Amino acid sequence: MDTDIRKRLGRRVAVVQVFLILCVGLLVAKSFEVQIFEADDLSQKAQQAYAKRLTIQGDRGQILDRNLNKLGTSIDAPNITADPKQVPKASVTAEKLSKILNVPKNELTKKLSKDSRYVMLAQRVSPDQASAVRALNLKGIYLKDDSKRFYPNRGLAAQVIGFTGNEDRGLEGLEYKYNAVLEGSRVQMEVTRDGNGRILDIDKDKREELRGNTLVLTIDKKIQFLSERTLADTVKAHKAKSGMALVMRPSTGELLAVAHYPEFNPNNYGGFSRDKFRNRAVTDAFEPGSIMKIFTVAAAIETGIAPKSIFFCENGKYRIGGYTIHDTHPEGWLTLSKIVQFSSNIGAAKITETIGKKALHQYLAAFGFGQKTRVGSPGESSGTLLPSRKWSKIDTGAISFGQGISTTGVQLISAISAIANDGRLMQPMLIKKILSNTGRELERFDPVIVRQVVSPKTATLVKDMMHQVVQEEGTGTQAAMDGYTVCGKTSTAQKTEAGKKGYARGKYIAAFGGFAPLKDPKLAILVVVDEPRPNHYGGVVAAPAFKTIMSKSFNYLSIPPEKTNAMIAALTKEDNQ
Repeated sequence: MDTDIRKRLGRRVAVVQVFLILCVGLLVAKSFEVQIFEADDLSQKAQQAYAKRLTIQGDRGQILDRNLNKLGTSIDAPNITADPKQVPKASVTAEKLSKILNVPKNELTKKLSKDSRYVMLAQRVSPDQASAVRALNLKGIYLKDDSKRFYPNRGLAAQVIGFTGNEDRGLEGLEYKYNAVLEGSRVQMEVTRDGNGRILDIDKDKREELRGNTLVLTIDKKIQFLSERTLADTVKAHKAKSGMALVMRPSTGELLAVAHYPEFNPNNYGGFSRDKFRNRAVTDAFEPGSIMKIFTVAAAIETGIAPKSIFFCENGKYRIGGYTIHDTHPEGWLTLSKIVQFSSNIGAAKITETIGKKALHQYLAAFGFGQKTRVGSPGESSGTLLPSRKWSKIDTGAISFGQGISTTGVQLISAISAIANDGRLMQPMLIKKILSNTGRELERFDPVIVRQVVSPKTATLVKDMMHQVVQEEGTGTQAAMDGYTVCGKTSTAQKTEAGKKGYARGKYIAAFGGFAPLKDPKLAILVVVDEPRPNHYGGVVAAPAFKTIMSKSFNYLSIPPEKTNAMIAALTKEDNQ
């Protein structure tokens, strides 16, 4: 019996030994297979478990004014993410975050309760929000580097600059037009994660390396600011619908300011109506009114009409076909200069009858009316200048004093600047240069002469006439400045009836355009006010705003007063005392 037991035990031990040997053999074989044959494959799988490929988007390039002041930039705005499996109590965490992120607690609780290792709680939060979340040190809550567009001057030049959307793509203005220039580059890169799924070695400087190019504008931040402030005061004081003010360097075509009112804040564009977004100085065409008389007179002189020629202005009423043209102040015989100074509609119509409609059309087109200026802002309108063959007699007369033709603000300031610039029309400029993200100059935009519209002699004669407008008896006396010879022209244009033929009763556009000083114009300014009331005359509404912008800009630019006759007389008197 004992022998049988021993034999059975021996067999069992042998079986166990064989089983153990087989197990060890299998383990050795598997270990050999893993270490020798599957090492590379398993290593790759391990790397995949702890590594992740991410798309890194570079920050958007900056928009700067001519003096390199920031107008549009990007600031750190982290995304708040979570690993729900690490969050101990979803409802408690959600309650703490809800107050900071301004997201309903229920919404956050739902996200934090998901069977997932990653959820997005809030995108591109403010620096204050990010700091507050970081201070809580909540388990499972992470801040992922990101940025968002920021406009440090709020509404300053907002219609020109525009804004970006949630994906940091330009939606309006220069942000939209130059999106390809400003947009940062994208790369895919592999980053390492720890056991909790947190990214370990992402290069935080990578976004900066991939940052887009920078736009340097011709806009001057200070002149833009004082133009906007003056325009806002003017529109409010005259209970107007809206307004715009443009400041240009006549010799280069550079726009130093393009101001609008009402304004909007591009940092919170969703809180404003879409009609406030567009750059109306480029997109909206309007009938310019009596400012057009300076171009009519320029055309007359170029076609051989002597500056001292006189035209009978019919004592304030002149019939053309079935229509009657009126002047605000009845006049008899007037020279070209007086027609401009007194702003006689009848005088302008008489001039056009003399030179013919083809000549008038030729010179208006040469000044740039009816054509896009290619200023570089999206949505530009060409205005309206019909072919002269389509002009009736009344059309011809009306166009000579700015009705029956439409123009944009940038067209009009460019044409005014051509008179100031000895008859040379410059292409208007908004972009000065483009810089790389390291500050290297990639492209420079130099002033471009479009054409010589009228001779320097003709331009000088018209400038002298425009100077008379701001003198005693002229319509623009409120634009006159002590120490400077100001040249300008008033305009009071009746508005067309929207969607109908004819003009709207009691609705006007008041404007004043001009430049200073006469002999060497430094700045040209156009102020346009839409539907002022009760007073709607350009000389009363727009001329004072012109003066304010010009005088403050001259002070800022340190442009010294001229030695006018009055100043010379005063200095001589002092020397003799």
